[in-house]
Amino acid sequence: MPPHTPTQPAGLLLIISGPSGVGKTTITHHVEARCDGVFSVSMTTRDKTHDDVEGRDYYFVSREQFDREVAAGALLEWAEVFGNCYGTPRKPVEEHLRNGRLVILEIDVEGAVQVKRNLPEAFAIFVLPPSEDELFRRLSNRKREDESTIKRRFAKAKAEIAQARASGVYDEFIVNDELEAAIAHATRLVKARMERGS
Repeated sequence: MPPHTPTQPAGLLLIISGPSGVGKTTITHHVEARCDGVFSVSMTTRDKTHDDVEGRDYYFVSREQFDREVAAGALLEWAEVFGNCYGTPRKPVEEHLRNGRLVILEIDVEGAVQVKRNLPEAFAIFVLPPSEDELFRRLSNRKREDESTIKRRFAKAKAEIAQARASGVYDEFIVNDELEAAIAHATRLVKARMERGS
């Protein structure tokens, strides 16, 4: 019988989604810090701005190269938004997972459905507002947009929540009523899932 060799702890691909104004990005960054995670860097066809750093903010590619990546099955998920394409490269995610890392994707429901189809073992969390009234209040408090834009965002957020519940891809739903409690809840879930997988 061969001698027992310690195995590399299993990594975890974490998906975090939620409607605009729910606080998911703040929660995601805290989970990344508390669980020693790494953000997945997306590939995009959009133009690189002066502030963008290649390989940190995005991998910038031509539309032709992006289409080749899609055709080769090299993206875990992708979408076209306002004429630009965005996607999650499979190779760096799989390398991080092989090295036992927590890899985080902050993506929408449609992206989560695609990722779960490609990597069913991914762990998906959807962040909910405490109530529709509170979500509307948070969107309004941003003071960045006019009333018609806020109403449009609110309608989109409600549709996204309904889509998330119907999709069947989310393992956990977290209510962000009090931010620190929501961060702690998400962190506990992720750590428990990683321990279970290792």
